Amino acid sequence: MCASVKYGSRGPALIPRMKTKHRIYYITLFSVVLLGLIATGMFQFWPHSIESSAEWSLDRRSVHDAPLVRIPMSSPIPERGDLSCRMHTCFDVYRCGYNPKNKIKVYIYPLQRFVDEVGVPISSTGLSREYNDLLSAISDSDFYTDDVTRACLFIPSTDVLNQNSLRIRETAQALAMLPRWDKGMNHLLFNMLPGGPPDYNTALDVPRDRALLAGGGFSTWTYRQGYDVSIPVYSPLSAEVDLPERQPGPRRYFILSSQTAIHREYRVELERLKEENGEALLLLDKCSNLSQGLASVRKRCYKGQVYDYPQILQESSFCVVLRGARLGQATLSDVLQAGCVPVIMADSYILPFSEVLDWKRASVVIPEEKLPEMYTILKSIPHRQVEEMQRQARWFWEAYFSSMKAIGMTTLQIINDRIYPYAARTYEEWNNPSVVKWSSVNSPLFLPLIPPRSPGFTAVVLTYDRIESLFRVITEISKVSSLAKLLVVWNNQNKSPPEESLWPKVTVPLKVVRTKENKLSNRFFPFDEIETEAVLAIDDDIIMLTSDELQFGYEVWREFPDRLVGYPGRLHLWDHEMGKWKYESEWTNEVSMVLTGAAFYHKYFNYLYTYKMPGDIKNWVDAHMNCEDIAMNFLVANITGKAPIKHLGFNNSLVLS
Repeated sequence: MCASVKYGSRGPALIPRMKTKHRIYYITLFSVVLLGLIATGMFQFWPHSIESSAEWSLDRRSVHDAPLVRIPMSSPIPERGDLSCRMHTCFDVYRCGYNPKNKIKVYIYPLQRFVDEVGVPISSTGLSREYNDLLSAISDSDFYTDDVTRACLFIPSTDVLNQNSLRIRETAQALAMLPRWDKGMNHLLFNMLPGGPPDYNTALDVPRDRALLAGGGFSTWTYRQGYDVSIPVYSPLSAEVDLPERQPGPRRYFILSSQTAIHREYRVELERLKEENGEALLLLDKCSNLSQGLASVRKRCYKGQVYDYPQILQESSFCVVLRGARLGQATLSDVLQAGCVPVIMADSYILPFSEVLDWKRASVVIPEEKLPEMYTILKSIPHRQVEEMQRQARWFWEAYFSSMKAIGMTTLQIINDRIYPYAARTYEEWNNPSVVKWSSVNSPLFLPLIPPRSPGFTAVVLTYDRIESLFRVITEISKVSSLAKLLVVWNNQNKSPPEESLWPKVTVPLKVVRTKENKLSNRFFPFDEIETEAVLAIDDDIIMLTSDELQFGYEVWREFPDRLVGYPGRLHLWDHEMGKWKYESEWTNEVSMVLTGAAFYHKYFNYLYTYKMPGDIKNWVDAHMNCEDIAMNFLVANITGKAPIKHLGFNNSLVLS
C-alpha cells in the first residue's frame, strides 16, 4: 500500500519539513562547531612570543632553577649613560598608548642566572630579599602585564640594588643581552646603594645606555630631573621593628643624633653643641662593648649607657640625618618611622620622591656649613609647626617608605603621572594624609561656570560670646531662601554655648562646633558639616545686611564660583613716603580686597587655607588675632589670578576690582 504523494508549491515533498524550533537548534549547533574549528586553527598557527609566555613569578620558579646564561667576553657593553636624557628624548611614550585606566603596563623579564665564560656569577648575592619583594609587588599590581607586546616599561630581573655585590662590566653586558633592551629605551633599573670605595659615586656605575634609574643616592650632578626617580634607601628595620605611632608633641630630647661612622668634623661639631645645650641634645654612637651582630645594629650608646634603636628616635623632636660615605641614608627612613622630624644636612642630595613630595612639610634641610647654627635654627620653629611636621613625617613613612612595595608603587606612579599628566595625582593627593578628605571637594577652577542651584550655601558664623548680636545674625540669615545650613563656630573655650532652647527657631539645620583653641583660622577650617560648595563666612556682629542682600551675593557667587564675593571692601597700596605697604579702609572707589567678615567663597579654599597656606602666615594670623581676611584674599588671588568682587549694598550693584 503506497502512501499518497503530497505536492506543495515547490514540488513534491519527498522529506517531511522540520519544525522551526528543530531547524534553529541544528543551525546553532553547526555554527558553534564551525567557530570552534576556526579558533583551534588560529591558536595552532598564530605566531606566539616566547617572552610573553613566561610570566614572572618566584612562586613558580626557584632562583636556583632559573636558566643559566653565559655572557661571552666579546658581548657589547652599553654606553655609560646619557646625562641629557629626558622623557621626551629617551623614552618612547607612544609605546604606552591610550587606555581607559590611564595606567602604564610593566613587564618583568623572566629570571635568569648570568655567568661569565668561566661560570662565575655576575653578582655575589644573586637575588636579594628586597629585590624579590619589589618584583613580587609589581607583578601583583595593576601595572603588571605578562604580555611583552603590551608593555610600556621593562624591568630586568637582574638585581642591581646594591652595587657592592655587582661585577660592573658583566652586569652591563647582561643588560645589553635582554631581548628588548634597544639601548635601554623604556627600561627601569632600581638601585639604592650606588658607587663604591673610594669614590662612592651618587649614581649606579653600571653602564646603562638610556635606561631610567630609580636611585637612592642622587646628587644634583647625577640626577636627570624629570627622567630619573630619586627613591629612599630602604631600612630593613621597617619590617623587623614595630614602632607604634606616637602622638605629636614635645619629647624628652630636642635634638638626637644616632648615626654611626660619621665624619670626624661632624662629630666634633655635634659634641660642641652637646656641651652648649646639655640634656636637650642626645649624641649617640656605636656601642663598643657589644659583640658584632644583630644586637649591636639595634643598639646605640652614650657614655656607657645603652639605648634601643630605633625606639630611642621616638624620644626626640628632631633627628639629625647627615651625609655618610653615601648621600642616601637608611637612617632617614628610621627617623620618619619614629615620627621624628629629620634635620637633613647633605648638600646637593636629591630627597626621595622630591618630584611630588613637599619635604618642607616634614623635614628641615640645613646646609652643612650651618651645622653650628642648627640648635638656633630649630628653636625658631613654632611648636605647632613642629607637631604638624612630626605628623607629616610619620605619614610620609607609612605611604612611601615602609616597604619595598611602597617604594616600587610610588616610583611607577610618578612615571605614570608623567606619561598621563591629565590623570596625574594632585599635590594634595601626594602630600595630604587621607584624613584630609579631598575627594569630597572639587576645585572651582575646573567646575562648570554656574554651579547647580539646589544645594544653596552654608553660613559659617564665627563667634566668641556676643550672644545677642549672634542671635540677630542667625535670625536674619535664616530668612535667605538659598540657605542650606547654619554652622556656628564657638571660639570660646572658657564658656559654654547657650542652651538649645534659647537659640532662634530656624527652618534649616543649625550645628554648633566648639573649637579647642581661640584662633581666627578656625573660621576657615574644612568642617565635615559643610556639604555645599558655597560658604558664607560672616561675623557675629554683622547685623546690617538684609536677607535680600545676602541672597543677591549668593547669586553673584554662583556666576563667579572661583572668586571671593563680599561686602566690606579694602584697598592695599604702596606708600612711597613710608616705604612700605599700606592697608586702606577709607571709602574710596578703589577696591583690592573684601573682608571675610561677610563674604561668599567656594569651600575648596578652606582646604587650601588649612593645609596649603604657608605655616608662618597662619601662625602669624593666629598669634596676632588679625588679618585672616588679608591672608584669604591673597590665597585666592594667587591660586586663581583673579580679584574679588565687592557687593555695594542696597542697590544691588557690584564692583569687580
